[in-house]
Amino acid sequence: MKTLEDYKNGQVLLIDKPLTWTSFQAVNKLRWAIRKAYAIKKIKVGHAGTLDPLATGLLVICTGKMTKQINTFQGQEKEYTGTFVVGSTTPSYDLETEIDAKFAIDHISEDLIHQTTKQFIGKIEQFPPVFSAIKKDGKRLYEFARAGEAVEIKSREIEISEFEITDINTLNNSIELNFRVVCSKGTYIRSLAHDFGKALNSGAHLSVLRRTRIGDFKVENALSPEDFIASLPLDQ
Repeated sequence: MKTLEDYKNGQVLLIDKPLTWTSFQAVNKLRWAIRKAYAIKKIKVGHAGTLDPLATGLLVICTGKMTKQINTFQGQEKEYTGTFVVGSTTPSYDLETEIDAKFAIDHISEDLIHQTTKQFIGKIEQFPPVFSAIKKDGKRLYEFARAGEAVEIKSREIEISEFEITDINTLNNSIELNFRVVCSKGTYIRSLAHDFGKALNSGAHLSVLRRTRIGDFKVENALSPEDFIASLPLDQ
């Protein structure tokens, strides 16, 4: 069992973030639990890379002196799995908002889907979603989006080293594509879904997202927040 000094000197905690939780909530939950378990007023706790509430998976959380390594961990390669739904789009590029347009899918073959992935491998320019936490003129982009205000967004260079479609499920009005992506810092998988739909001469949005790896840290070695809290000593 870890001591208070262990957490102050610095720990890297691998947490499997639950669906609907914000990354901030996960950090707060762990910070509160550590403070309560060791009867202390404060301790530094932070995360290395935000996950959207509708995503699950690996959250690297640092305590104490290890918070100085957060920027290093954030810059490492990341791996995701999930599902794109081809045939419709949403303003947020995921399920946070309602479907705003539907598109034809009759022309899309399995071969076209696999061939299209090649367009996205390597260094590419990507526009972040307007529903994102990126700041512009002192406001988060999602604040502009929710207010219905148009805002100019600049593209950024990202790198995708691996992108594969692992399963294809054709339904009446949509195609569900399961995928695996290995990418650089700053990649928005929601934007990848949106751009992939466009490249198919259709539309698409992200319906499922799970982060499985950051650098050498893997989600299979992560604990749920509840299991981590259960590993702490009882109230002092």
